[in-house]
Amino acid sequence: MNRLSIIFSILFLAFLNLECTNRGKTWEDKQVIIDIQPFSGFSKEMVGKVASQIKEIYPHVNIKPEIPLPQSAYYSPRNRFRADTLIRFLRSSTLPGHITIGLTNKDISTTDGDIKDWGVMGLGFRPGNSCVVSTFRLNKERIGSQFYKVCIHELGHTAGLDHCPEKTCFMRDAEGGNPTDEEKEFCKNCRAVLTKKGWFLNDAASR
Repeated sequence: MNRLSIIFSILFLAFLNLECTNRGKTWEDKQVIIDIQPFSGFSKEMVGKVASQIKEIYPHVNIKPEIPLPQSAYYSPRNRFRADTLIRFLRSSTLPGHITIGLTNKDISTTDGDIKDWGVMGLGFRPGNSCVVSTFRLNKERIGSQFYKVCIHELGHTAGLDHCPEKTCFMRDAEGGNPTDEEKEFCKNCRAVLTKKGWFLNDAASR
């Protein structure tokens, strides 16, 4: 390996380390702003409602104008949009110090182990600066409370939280179903992590 190759390798490794460090510290700044990004066709009333709900536990929230769903995320065999592609799309326009949560009423999916196309209610990388949530798989009679829970679940992932074994915790793994009606609050451990990152978790966090 010549000197130029060695220098390039060192610089590349340094960049990767800086990138990983920055992603891991996304929520360390307690003034981080949550940008709510509705996609075309999403209810403006629902946007306003979930924004108000999130503000009760994290006040730095901004609503962005709606944008079209990127066709690059469309998965025609199942008439769905790939959640992982949507996250990468949102991440590309997320400013430093911001977290973007995309809202859609379309069916979304991702790859889960050996299952190439697994339908989900939402998806968030852990940690990360973007996530996406859909109303498609929610109970239409209880969509308000369920949607809020899925939103803060995915935002919890961006803050570094994994799935929680507590069945009543908002970070519970859905395991292919919709257990949101059984979720009551963040458990003690999840609450402690989020509180350190600037979340105000009081009675408003339980719905």
